[in-house]
Amino acid sequence: MSYNLNNTPAKQKVSTWAALRGLLALLRSERKNLLLGLAVIIVNAFLILLTPFIIGYTIDHYVLHKDYPGVLRFAGILLGMYLVILFSNYFQTRLAGGVGQRMLFTLRNAIFDKLQELPVAFFNANKAGDLISRVNNDTDKLNTFFSQSLVQFISSLATMAGSGIFLLIIHVKLGAAALVPAVCIGIFTWLTSDWVKRKNAINLKSVGGLSAEVQESLGNFRLITVFNRRDYFRKRFDEVNRRNYTTAITAGLANNLLLPVYSLFSSLAQLIVLSYGIYLISVGDFSIGLLVSYLSYATYFYNPLRQLATLWTSFQVALAGWDRIAQILSLNNDQPTIPATERVDSPALIEFRNVCFGYEPGKEILHRVNLQLERGKSYALVGPTGGGKTTTASLIARLYDPTTGTVFLDGKDLRSYPAAERTRKIGFILQEPFLFSGTVKDNILYGNREYRDYSDEQLEGVIREENLEGLLAIFENGLQTKVSTSGDGISLGQKQLIAFMRAVLRKPDVLILDEATANIDTVTEQLLQNILQKLSSKTTRITIAHRLNTIENADEIFFVNAGEVERAGSFDDAVNKLMLGKRAS
Repeated sequence: MSYNLNNTPAKQKVSTWAALRGLLALLRSERKNLLLGLAVIIVNAFLILLTPFIIGYTIDHYVLHKDYPGVLRFAGILLGMYLVILFSNYFQTRLAGGVGQRMLFTLRNAIFDKLQELPVAFFNANKAGDLISRVNNDTDKLNTFFSQSLVQFISSLATMAGSGIFLLIIHVKLGAAALVPAVCIGIFTWLTSDWVKRKNAINLKSVGGLSAEVQESLGNFRLITVFNRRDYFRKRFDEVNRRNYTTAITAGLANNLLLPVYSLFSSLAQLIVLSYGIYLISVGDFSIGLLVSYLSYATYFYNPLRQLATLWTSFQVALAGWDRIAQILSLNNDQPTIPATERVDSPALIEFRNVCFGYEPGKEILHRVNLQLERGKSYALVGPTGGGKTTTASLIARLYDPTTGTVFLDGKDLRSYPAAERTRKIGFILQEPFLFSGTVKDNILYGNREYRDYSDEQLEGVIREENLEGLLAIFENGLQTKVSTSGDGISLGQKQLIAFMRAVLRKPDVLILDEATANIDTVTEQLLQNILQKLSSKTTRITIAHRLNTIENADEIFFVNAGEVERAGSFDDAVNKLMLGKRAS
């Protein structure tokens, strides 16, 4: 499965109507509020459309006959109707705002929940900045439409439909002539809507690219400063900013194209009504009051069209944003938990059987690997950079699934373990551990439900039992030492110590250390080695290291290179393999 959201084939793009159906599906939980809002809109539209008829009736029966009490009476009726319209408009706005905010809340939760389900491969294929743009910017486009434009959109349609009916009821021929420009507008809108949506989709994609570039550049700003390459930062940003500027101009032109066209045909319709209406009055087939009413109805029909020119643009932007959101929501995890199978009779805790794997089709990193790791033993994976050591460990932790072959954990297909059970059994200390803002305590208990309700004193007791008190003592304020976002307030070595404590406290069956001591001083490294030696005799330890002193005490060493994993035999044999100059092919 391809997880790259920006490389979706054209044939998989969602049509306008399919996007609309998906968008309407979001509103199922708001059906009651929408029906109430629709009822208010219909009543509001009815009152609005009744006013021109009353005005025309008043002109023909009271103004022309100079019956001023009758004029005042109907003026009072109109005032009351306008007040009702005012309050109904306020109610519509509040109702739509609530629907929009609840939809935004629900949609962002749905996207975030979906992101939680997707595998590591998805995040490798997509930039964080673009995903952030989809969660924040694209959902906000939908919220803007539902909270601000939807009521106007439906109200305009209701007013137009009612006005069109009145135009045809009052005088069929004059009504048909008045509606001819509307047909032309409809054809023009139908011909340009996909183009407008496409231009807005391109612009939203460029906004995501801009967000991704800013996120990446700021995340690597230390490196930029060290190499004094702010000019490179400026150049990259200027390129994506210019691209975004160009797509924004194009989208703006597309979005504003409808308004002048709608205005032209609206003016033409008014001219047709006025000219034809005067002719009908001259032949005695029409009254002055009816002509005034008719001009009002034509205005009520075409003014909403002008609004629709803007609202349609908002609708197309919302659809373009929904397309980008729907891309995420439509994805499925290609690493499902499969039904449990019979346990395989094997002495190994971890076993690879004919495992092949590649991050991209046609590019294998591992080829037909067969490997057995026994419970309670210590193993080391060595080899040149790019040889496949971390990939092997990632398959053990099921960050990825083999292309072919099977990985077994305790005699069962690794894919059959529920995620919670698998992560409890397998601890993984990454080379560059990630920390969350909070305290050391918050971070070492991350994902550990067993101790989450422990007080500091209780947790310190557990830390002593696991021989980790020496590591905790390194932090000035112990468990309450503050950790800023991404751990920027502490050293990389301290991050690795926190990650180490986090993994050990989970008491995993398998503990994988991927260069876990790379940024730690010699004294602390020796402390870690002593802690590892005191781990449960049932814990299998797998160490990935370039520093040879970290693998001297391993029970077995495997040399990983060029898609193959082979036993190195002894420490000296592993050193010889490395020194002979074997490199990843």
